[in-house]
Amino acid sequence: MLARLQQVITLGLAALAAACVVYFVQMGLPILAVLGASLIVLGYALFLAFEFILLAFIQEDEPTPRPSARQLFGAWWGEVMTAPRVFCWRQPFRTGSEPDLLNDATGRRGIVFVHGFFCNRALWNPWMSRLRGEGVPFIAVSLEPVFGSISDYVSTIDEAVARLDAATGRAPLIVAHSMGGLAVREWLHRVDRSHLRVHHVITIGTPHHGTWIARWGRTVNGTEMRLKSPLVTRLAEAGTVQRHALFTCFYGNCDNIVFPASTATLAGADNRHLPGVAHVQMAFHASVFTEAWRLLTGPAQDAPTVPAFRFKGEI
Repeated sequence: MLARLQQVITLGLAALAAACVVYFVQMGLPILAVLGASLIVLGYALFLAFEFILLAFIQEDEPTPRPSARQLFGAWWGEVMTAPRVFCWRQPFRTGSEPDLLNDATGRRGIVFVHGFFCNRALWNPWMSRLRGEGVPFIAVSLEPVFGSISDYVSTIDEAVARLDAATGRAPLIVAHSMGGLAVREWLHRVDRSHLRVHHVITIGTPHHGTWIARWGRTVNGTEMRLKSPLVTRLAEAGTVQRHALFTCFYGNCDNIVFPASTATLAGADNRHLPGVAHVQMAFHASVFTEAWRLLTGPAQDAPTVPAFRFKGEI
């Protein structure tokens, strides 16, 4: 469903930009043709700039270091470059280009990937391509319904964990971006003994305590990510420092979606700050892959060397 929706949006914007060029050129106004088409195609960059301005001012009593202007600009530019690849190409048109890898997986720990809001499994294509080359088994889910409750995703996560466990004989690592981290926590809360079925959980820019910007959310899962929402409050009350030790939480002072920054941390978790990195861009940061590789392969002194790592065209 999401891929089709993003195809319509992407192709619709391209058609609108083309129509704008044709109209103004026929009117003998080539400058307006260029300006109009640019505004249609690059308008998302202005919207992203608005998000970064908001996060710069919505700090409250935030313990995370305030971002510098240079960090904010760098994060904005990184997100401007990353967003089209994710939302206008990979997710709409490349959803099935990296199928799950389960063959010959016995004895090797794998990864379950859980995406965030308005995303699908193709968010993880660079990860999956890299892991396929290393022979690491994985499953990437697509959470449906797209705008449903976060609680609706529990069965999808449970099935993926069970499938990967059955294929490998080992509890998987879960890597979750944004809202996906809340869905994983809901799974841990709702499914009995689920914490014994997972090796570790990495969350990337997850609004564990909600996010300020979700006050404008109108979908069911959008409202569930508001600060002090019933779901966020319930998960906080159910969580313990011991349970949170299962988590490594990556967060950043330039996250344009989850802010204030500390809302992406958990007491008792291994919280790791990625300064100057935007929300979607954070999912492809080399530090996240390095930690995932360490958790897949064991203690540092016993682990094989981390593969030379850089997602093509990402960071």
